[in-house]
Amino acid sequence: MAKKLRPQLSKKDYDARVPVLREQLVQLQVALKNAPFKVLLIVAGLEGTGRGDLINSLASWLDPRGVEAFSYPEATDEERARPFMWRFWRQLPDMGNIGLYAGSWYTETLRAEARSRKALAHLEHELARIRHFERLLVDNDTLVIKIWIHMDKAAHRARIKTLSADPRTAWRVTEEDKRHQRIYDRLDRTSALIRERTNQPGATWHVVEGADERARNLAVAELLLEGFASHRERLATLAKRRRPAQPPAPLRSLRADGRRLLRALPLDHKLSPKTYEAKRDKWLGRLSLAVRAAHAANRSIVFVFEGWDAAGKGGAIRRLTSAIDVRNCRVIPVGKPTDEEKNFHYLWRFWRQIPRDGLVAVFDRSWYGRVLVERLEGFCRPDEWKRAYRELNDFEQELTDHGSIVVKFWMHISREEQLRRFKSREETAYKQHKINDEDWRNRAKWDGYEIAVGDMIALTGTPAAPWHLIPADNKRHARLQILKTACKNIEKALRQKSAKE
Repeated sequence: MAKKLRPQLSKKDYDARVPVLREQLVQLQVALKNAPFKVLLIVAGLEGTGRGDLINSLASWLDPRGVEAFSYPEATDEERARPFMWRFWRQLPDMGNIGLYAGSWYTETLRAEARSRKALAHLEHELARIRHFERLLVDNDTLVIKIWIHMDKAAHRARIKTLSADPRTAWRVTEEDKRHQRIYDRLDRTSALIRERTNQPGATWHVVEGADERARNLAVAELLLEGFASHRERLATLAKRRRPAQPPAPLRSLRADGRRLLRALPLDHKLSPKTYEAKRDKWLGRLSLAVRAAHAANRSIVFVFEGWDAAGKGGAIRRLTSAIDVRNCRVIPVGKPTDEEKNFHYLWRFWRQIPRDGLVAVFDRSWYGRVLVERLEGFCRPDEWKRAYRELNDFEQELTDHGSIVVKFWMHISREEQLRRFKSREETAYKQHKINDEDWRNRAKWDGYEIAVGDMIALTGTPAAPWHLIPADNKRHARLQILKTACKNIEKALRQKSAKE
């Protein structure tokens, strides 16, 4: 953890240095527009240490067209109704821009600690989520610069007293500033723990003394310039070492047991229309009750549907959602990422769609595209899809830790059944829109996809979010299995929560 110290700086020296720094910062922004990354400058520290003043000074030196400033007041009801990191995923700078964070995930953690002393285990859990979030950003080549503005107790007290005494600045001193001063010693110890636990490669802390505002401003500007130069050099070196994104040939399995599980799945189920209708109505009624109970308990539900082309995902989703109040449910079809979405981490577009407490989201395809089509087609590098298994598990763990109920389906059909359905679509006028050249091209890569699916099942089936393999050669059997599985998983999750309480 680097500590940036400067002697007291005169106004004359400061005024002489600022124009040079401003020119360098604007040149940085010009270079950043042509660089394949973004910058997050996170300014943290106790309330009343001048974080806002610092951000305002930096913003005034930079070209505003390439700067996005973020601040986080207390979480709203809308934000509390989703996982802790949801509000932060939604506010990230665009590619080629600098994000200035006067408030951040650290502000929220420290604010909560100031109001009620947290158990160490709870704080450690929050810091683990933050480490994970920042690691995802760093792995996505984002430059993360973390500044902790430090003032000793006497300097902190003096600043609050000075601001309070001047009618022009008294309004800036909040009750939270005063509270932080009263419990300064405890928060200072917590601050040291936060920095220690979240100091990691690519997201290290720089402690900057805040008593001298001029020296502070220059120190942070210099850290931004130094960080940009070293990051750009690092990425240039990495680009030479990384294997380019390309279709793997041949595709090798990471975990053969997943593929064996797929191949062992019996697909020859029979179910008459009459039996299906009777059982369907029973399970639709029970599912409706389970979803309403989850709504009453403020538990969100996330359904994930993956499967082969023509496996029947659309029909299964229609049956499932017929048991749910349309006002409380959204079906989210997932296709290729848009140009905007490509400017962010691949999980960004899914975090934005996470339902609030009590509501239901049904993902027709999902974040698993990273380890399926993107892996197989070479849309991402090998190092990216290999680490994605851990990233996806962590993502779903965040959802379930918050209380969301995650139910994942893989709809499995045989090659022969897929071919029959493809031909039926081509021959039936009202189904022809469901088939295209890409479907046939994907079918030709069946063996590769089967390996990728097997690895996905083996590596991302967790106790909190297991995979449910649905034999789907018989559509009626598949739809009934999905209704039953959805219902039983929701009921089980609600029982487990009640038992804990």
